[in-house]
Amino acid sequence: MASRIPRIHHMNHLPDVLRVLDDALQLQGRSASFNANTPLLGALPELDSMAVLAVISSLEAHFGIAFRDDQLSGTSFATVGSLCELVADNLDGSVA
Repeated sequence: MASRIPRIHHMNHLPDVLRVLDDALQLQGRSASFNANTPLLGALPELDSMAVLAVISSLEAHFGIAFRDDQLSGTSFATVGSLCELVADNLDGSVA
């Protein structure tokens, strides 16, 4: 049975993901205090359904990637770290 090996390298994208979040959600620099464990969906009032679309679009434009619908779920937006992992999966082609 194959198991997923936890990846650390996705955190290399943390500064860029934070910048995109700050811009897309108009956080005015508040993302500077975020880390990989910072909860997003359900914890950040600015992250409503319309803002999720703005974040998706901004991440795609910033990183030059395109997310498939089946990749996007509430789990992807649970924390800053899960969002970084989503980006990393697309950048390194490990998306199944």
